[in-house]
Amino acid sequence: MTKSRGGGKKDTIREWFDRLAADRAYWLERADYYYEDHKRFLRFLVPEGLRVLEIGSGLGDLLAAVKPARGLGIDLSESMVKEASRRYTQLEFRVGDAERLDIDETFDVIILSDVVGHLLDIQEALRRLKSCCTPRTRIIVAYYNHLWEPVLNLAEALRMKMPQLAQSWLSPSDIENLLALSDFEVVKTERRLLCPKYVPLIATILNRYLAFIPGLNKLCLSHYVVARPRAVADSRERSVTIVIPCRNECGNIQAAITRTPVFGSRQQIIFVDGHSSDGTVEEVTRVMRANADKDIVLLMQDGKGKGDAVRKGFAHASGEILMILDADLTMPPEDLPKFYEPLVRGKGEFINGCRLVYPMESQAMRLLNLAGNKFFGMAFSWLLNQRIKDTLCGTKVLFREDYERIAANRSYFGDFDPFGDFDLLFGAAKLNLKILEVPIRYQDRTYGTTNIRRFAHGWLLLKMTVYGFFRLKAV
Repeated sequence: MTKSRGGGKKDTIREWFDRLAADRAYWLERADYYYEDHKRFLRFLVPEGLRVLEIGSGLGDLLAAVKPARGLGIDLSESMVKEASRRYTQLEFRVGDAERLDIDETFDVIILSDVVGHLLDIQEALRRLKSCCTPRTRIIVAYYNHLWEPVLNLAEALRMKMPQLAQSWLSPSDIENLLALSDFEVVKTERRLLCPKYVPLIATILNRYLAFIPGLNKLCLSHYVVARPRAVADSRERSVTIVIPCRNECGNIQAAITRTPVFGSRQQIIFVDGHSSDGTVEEVTRVMRANADKDIVLLMQDGKGKGDAVRKGFAHASGEILMILDADLTMPPEDLPKFYEPLVRGKGEFINGCRLVYPMESQAMRLLNLAGNKFFGMAFSWLLNQRIKDTLCGTKVLFREDYERIAANRSYFGDFDPFGDFDLLFGAAKLNLKILEVPIRYQDRTYGTTNIRRFAHGWLLLKMTVYGFFRLKAV
């Protein structure tokens, strides 16, 4: 075998893992609580049926756990590769050096689990991975917290943990910096596991609840970083569908059409009426006749709630990009191009409006609503591990293909959200989409009255926050 970069050091690492291959299964069993939590979280991060590459695949257990449609494992140790190939015949395993990687195919997800500390040149390994990426590929780096070094050394001495060679001391910020140097952008980070050994009741309390408390979670053993390739500017124009859920918004229909700028290669506008009683349907019909040159569609809602209306509108959309515009027009339609631009330029993959940056008009949002929105913004930033200042701004924009992925995975969360905002936000977070917020100037409603019931809806939002904790954090 040709010697790889690093010469003797690389050979030492290879020989070390060759010797460990025969006993690797034993050590996995000794630390089964840790490894089961690790596999469970990777299954959360990686939907089934994707193309997955794992660097440092060992015996192949983790790669098999995420159930890929195409799974390729690369490992420096020939003995590990032989054993992995024997265990999982449906997957492919190859002997290879991450710092000399040359693979002529792309993957949806690339996993580096407990391997970066062994690499002699992490930046070079990450650079090599670029050729295996599409713009939608996600890199998942899993590593351990070096604050645990004394505990882990003791566990090795007591034969409770597999012995390891000395590794690079890497903090999450070090990994994020190396990813940035290699033209990757961090989407989110997570910390897990305060108690890596099963202790009845204590492990459950520490790992399922206390491990996610801000500050305390810095003591967690396991660190995860999810990144994507840094976006390359794309000058192509995309077709757009603007879905406008409406219920008793007769006075805003004409303005929704006349105030919406022309942008994108083609524009479709879909009104979804939610059983209006003020002539909204008739007004939409009139506007459609008066604007026969525009692609305007009217749909009648079957169920109830904005979420149901949005799902119906998106199901009938023909545009590459899907947008939501509230019919009350408190989010100015003139601002829609501000959502279009960052999406098509690759700056974000889920663009959310934010009403809480600029000063508002006097009646745009009451004080209690403002306080509630700020609270839920902080709560959801913590839940999603991405910055979300305003969860309830009605305008949300994403590619149709990403929405279809969210819809395909909707069973994970269930039909829990009458608003539609959290169905999309939770779904985007589950798929590791990059969320970006666009500040808007929130305006007074000029026609009709709000459909928001502050206390009833506030209580529902609180329940959804708790629900989201158990589906996004305590998994």
